[in-house]
Formats: sequence, structure tokens, C-alpha cells
Amino acid sequence: MFDTVYSSVHPLILGQEPYKSKLQIIFRQQVQPWHPCSTLVHEAAVAVLQIKPDKFWEFSHALFDKQEEYFDVNVVNETRNETYKRLARLASSSVGIDEEELYGKLVISNRPGKDGSLNSGNKVTNDLKVLIKAARQVGVHVSPTVLFNVSDYPVVGYIN
Repeated sequence: MFDTVYSSVHPLILGQEPYKSKLQIIFRQQVQPWHPCSTLVHEAAVAVLQIKPDKFWEFSHALFDKQEEYFDVNVVNETRNETYKRLARLASSSVGIDEEELYGKLVISNRPGKDGSLNSGNKVTNDLKVLIKAARQVGVHVSPTVLFNVSDYPVVGYIN
């Protein structure tokens, strides 16, 4: 679904009237918590949004191309921070984002936070929470999910 939107639909909308002024595509990530690495992959995309928002779609495309590298069996033996390092390398090689800068947003410390918290997250945690809350507000529970807002009322479509 992403490839179709990225390769065919999005360029059409960006390049032609009447679509350009009347249609907008918003790509909101949907974490799949039953796949532990799903959170890490989505965090990397949020970090790209924080650093270079104009590279988000291109980086998302790179993630979809390399998605199997981050499936459960391919990450089970590496630490969370090791996976973050691989994601930072992917961001660097695919969209030119500084690898260390991106990794710095993702890395999880092995020390308590300033307030003593042992669950302090990373520098994208709060933004990821916003994405998850937005999905909950419109009833997204599975992926992929497509929402069409043709008026003031969103229509939710589940695509399997």
C-alpha cells in the first residue's frame, strides 16, 4: 500500500490541479506493539521528522524497502541500542541524515534519568506518544488502516 501511495498517488497529488489544492495525504505511523522492533523503527522515522521533516517520506520508503531486516527474527539477538545504530546508518545512507545526530535522538541510557526515572525513554518518546494518541482517537487498532476525511467526519477503512 505504501509503495502505491509513494510512487503513484503522492506524485500525482503534488503535481496536478485540482488535486494539489484539494487533497492532502497525511501519513501517520502505526506502531504494532506485538512486534517489539516496530516501536524502534517508528522512533527512527520520528527522529527523521525532528531532524529533517522533508526527508520523512523518503526515509519511510527506505524503511519499507528494508523492513525485513527489522522483523522479529532478525533483531532478536541484538540490543535495542544496536538496532538504533543500524537504523541511524540506514537514515544516513538513504536520506543523508547525520548518523550520530539521529542515533543521539534514539539511544536509551543505561542510567536513571535526572528525576531518578528508570523509564525515561529517548528524545522521540513524547512525539511517538502523540502519534499513538492520535490513532486511538479515531479508532485505529490495526494496520494498515486508511482514513478518508471527505467532510468533517473521517471514514475509517481497514485494509487487510
